[in-house]
Amino acid sequence: MSHLKGLGRLLIAVTFFTAGFIINIGQLLLIILVRPFDKRLSRSLMYYLHYSFYCILVCVAEWYAGSKLRVYIDPEDEKYFGKEHAFMLMNHTYEIDWLTIWMISDKLGVLGGTKAFAKKMLRYIPVLGWVWWMAEFIFLDRDFEKDKVVIKTQLKEVFSYPDPVWLLLNAEGTRFTKAKHELSVKFAQERGLPIMKHHLVPRTKGFTTSLPTMRGVCPAIYDLNLAFKRNAETRPTTLSQLNGEPVEPYMLIRRVPLEKVPEGEKEAAAWIQDFFVQKDKIIDSFHETGSFFKASGEKEVPEKIFKPRLATLLNFLGWASFCVLCILHYLISAVVVGNWIGFITVLTVLGGFYGLMEYAVNASKISKGSAYGVKK
Repeated sequence: MSHLKGLGRLLIAVTFFTAGFIINIGQLLLIILVRPFDKRLSRSLMYYLHYSFYCILVCVAEWYAGSKLRVYIDPEDEKYFGKEHAFMLMNHTYEIDWLTIWMISDKLGVLGGTKAFAKKMLRYIPVLGWVWWMAEFIFLDRDFEKDKVVIKTQLKEVFSYPDPVWLLLNAEGTRFTKAKHELSVKFAQERGLPIMKHHLVPRTKGFTTSLPTMRGVCPAIYDLNLAFKRNAETRPTTLSQLNGEPVEPYMLIRRVPLEKVPEGEKEAAAWIQDFFVQKDKIIDSFHETGSFFKASGEKEVPEKIFKPRLATLLNFLGWASFCVLCILHYLISAVVVGNWIGFITVLTVLGGFYGLMEYAVNASKISKGSAYGVKK
């Protein structure tokens, strides 16, 4: 069984990184050859490159691992999804919270338009970081004086896209851990802020700096509340998905019109603090009662279970077939003509892809997370 899982991870690694490298080339060509003459066309074509890349892992989660996303959405809100720009706020608790965003955005038709605020160092990661860089993610130094200029400039660019963009801000600044939570609780106590059980105190500057630029171009905040049952048999990790082990994420999405957020900086900062207190009640209700609604006071909305889309499976099969056939053709040709250097080089590259995937899995573990929020 372990050998089969290893082969599965190898196929996924080869497909993901080969497809990603080809998509990197496509992105670069669009930036050089199309964007100077027609930025709108360039971005429209970029959308499909991003979609094709991201849905490789969506396929792995849903078709290979069999993970099932349960979503709670107010029908009145759902009619807006996929038809407007959105600024996303989400609890940053799990290794695969980013993957659940790709899963739901795929179902709502905006997967190719998902973007995020991210650490600047991430753009240098081969393939994935390069995709994000050329997809115009907003990369930050975690130095507010530098970042506030980047935020104002890049937000205008991001929300000028022709297709709907979902832009994620992890307002907590870093992933939730026990150590970071203890310091967050201490910080809140010292400043008279509410104590939260499942969230860190949100960092308000990125949010309040973004608001003036967003007004008039981004109509709403989408609040994503993600939870996994604590007694679930399979842990929600990147490795569990690559091993074909299903997980069951639960997600409550709330749409908040941007005009409900106060305009003053202090008032907006207080608003997001209160907003996270309510988010904490929602997550606490889930863990204590099994429902987002019973103990939170939140309006109950219906559950939806989205079936995997055939398009993600066909996309993966297309890329996997192309990669495997090209590799096999080259290896067989190398053996026939005695090109052992080429043969060994290809095997080395395959080993490198597998190693890169293993490195990415290890780096995504919560225990390997950033020390940001612990040192400060």
